[in-house]
Amino acid sequence: MTDFADLDVTLVDGYVDEPAHFGVPPYISTYPRYTAGAIVDAGVPRENVTYHTIDELRDDSGKWRDVEDADLFVYIGGMTVPGKYVGGTPAEPDEVRKMAWTAQGTSLMGGPVKFGVGDENAGATETERDDLDFDFVAKGDVEAAAYDLLESGLEGFNNRMRDNAEIDRWAADGAFVIEQHPNHPDYLICEMETSRGCPYRCSFCTEPLYGNPSFRRPPSVVSEVQTLYERGARHFRLGRQADILAYGGDGEKPNPDALRNLYGGIREVAPDLGTLHLDNMNPITVVEWPELAREGIRVIAEHNTPGDTAAFGLESADPRVQDENNLNVTADECFEAVKIVNEEAGWRPGEDPADAPSHGESAANRLPKLLPGINLLHGLKGEREETFDHNKRFLERVYDEGLMLRRVNIRQVMAFDGTEMSDVGADIAKDHKRLFKQYKTEVREEIDNPMLQRLAPAGTILPNVHLEYHEGGRTFGRQLGTYPLLVGIPGERELGRTVDVAVVDHGYRSVTGVVHPLDLNSATMDELTAIPGLGKQRAGNVIVNRPYDSPADLDADVGVDLTEFTTAERPEGAD
Repeated sequence: MTDFADLDVTLVDGYVDEPAHFGVPPYISTYPRYTAGAIVDAGVPRENVTYHTIDELRDDSGKWRDVEDADLFVYIGGMTVPGKYVGGTPAEPDEVRKMAWTAQGTSLMGGPVKFGVGDENAGATETERDDLDFDFVAKGDVEAAAYDLLESGLEGFNNRMRDNAEIDRWAADGAFVIEQHPNHPDYLICEMETSRGCPYRCSFCTEPLYGNPSFRRPPSVVSEVQTLYERGARHFRLGRQADILAYGGDGEKPNPDALRNLYGGIREVAPDLGTLHLDNMNPITVVEWPELAREGIRVIAEHNTPGDTAAFGLESADPRVQDENNLNVTADECFEAVKIVNEEAGWRPGEDPADAPSHGESAANRLPKLLPGINLLHGLKGEREETFDHNKRFLERVYDEGLMLRRVNIRQVMAFDGTEMSDVGADIAKDHKRLFKQYKTEVREEIDNPMLQRLAPAGTILPNVHLEYHEGGRTFGRQLGTYPLLVGIPGERELGRTVDVAVVDHGYRSVTGVVHPLDLNSATMDELTAIPGLGKQRAGNVIVNRPYDSPADLDADVGVDLTEFTTAERPEGAD
């Protein structure tokens, strides 16, 4: 093995977003962790490996020196699905090119960027690949490329995909990277890979380009969680798979025992975790094997944390679009899957603790344990005006049946080389731009808002909301987890803190809340006015008549029971 005792390596995370993989803060993807592990496995001392996010380079010009001075510089990034991000801003191509120009040592670029680098967010619109002046671009796995490049003495590598045995080593060796993330330890969620690849061949998706599913064994994933947990991680998402129910099986049929070993093992090695969520679940799996699926869903809901989301890739409720794009689930089948997940996992902690242990959670005013989310994709082949009506009718049917959806994700297709959509591009989406905008507004007003009121009625408690930014005299924050609710709180509170919040009102995709419990004797006028049933006049009376000894005293004074929202802490010196 080559002696790399004096070789310095810098990794820059430009963030990733794939159909089954997320890495924009507060998430950290597997790519930088596994790449760092591969570098250490190749013989580079751990203390010689430096990790930065692209946002750190923007905020601290001095960190560009680490890019310049590195003997090996590795950039990781690429977006294969479009998104809007709060916790970080994905790297732009000009920034990526600047890194290549700045690096004086050998430079390597990789990640889902291999599917294309374009004019926005390093691959978010135009998808023809561009080397951006790097010495090497990994067209296989960047972690394998980094390992092989070092093995060759920085001479080159054969593009290849890594195997699960390598991941077992690299996951352990690279876990130290999370300690260099600016969000560590309190506001960082580790994306975990259980498998990658997909047996289905939807026309637009890049996940099948990884081949058929290749599953990691439960002890492998559990061991990685344990290593990260020992490094301070407390938040995890099993997001790197096309279908969590198919985990540990043949890629299609559910395997509840494998899920039991996986989730039970994670809970055993990470007893004080704060978040355990998932991402993708294929609705066709639920309807083709309903009993096995029900058992698997129960296992997940037993071990996860509240507010979890199983993203369902319906993509379109239009039969014509389904047929022309190889979509594998019909609207009726997806509806049945939505119903089953609601029945098996739509309970709230504390509602049925005898049948579904809730790991110490006892309040029934929490978010449901696990609900489906619906992905709707526009710009697919065969899309027509009727497509928008099909999708709206599906969502209306779900709502009218009294079921819950955690979120409805409406987006437009991105066309990548290697997928069947590569020759269609964005033409359909452009033709339907007006229809798309009108339909999206209708869904937000007629479905999202009333669904959110059903999901999180006034009084629902959202623990550990991280305060992120100020806007319009409010403070906005989110919990850690899969597709967390955006929460607006009256007033400008200190950022970076974590508070519990009680929901008081609803927008289309966000809620208004007050800090819970709200102290009646120190609450502002804006906070009091936000509480349902109080209003501006009564809120003014509260301020005039306080201090109160208890919320019950306020009830007697203004005739409104605010016990679920408030406390009354007597200020020092009060009579």
